[in-house]
Amino acid sequence: MKKYAVSLAALTLAGLALGSGGLAAADPDEQEKPYVPHPKTIVEVTGDKYNGFGIHHYDGTAEFPPTNSEARAECSEYDTRLARVKCRTEIRVWYRDLGEMKRAINYQQALRSK
Repeated sequence: MKKYAVSLAALTLAGLALGSGGLAAADPDEQEKPYVPHPKTIVEVTGDKYNGFGIHHYDGTAEFPPTNSEARAECSEYDTRLARVKCRTEIRVWYRDLGEMKRAINYQQALRSK
């Protein structure tokens, strides 16, 4: 673990050193351009795990994963108990993370509107 922390610190310092040199040499006009996120950046999450989530991206596309009950029903089709438990755990974590992402995006949007 310590080995990874040292490597991460070294990479961070190297990135900062390279990044600061790149900023000094950049054209001043380029620094004024507005930031445009990656097209697949998630900009909004709607819904909940019971009624279904909607995941909206910067490029205008959207994904609608199955509801919690539909996803759990698909898990029951696995042959082994271990596979069913793994599937249900993945679903629980996936929907928990979507809920947290939705709260984080809403919080960020509330801060911007102030």
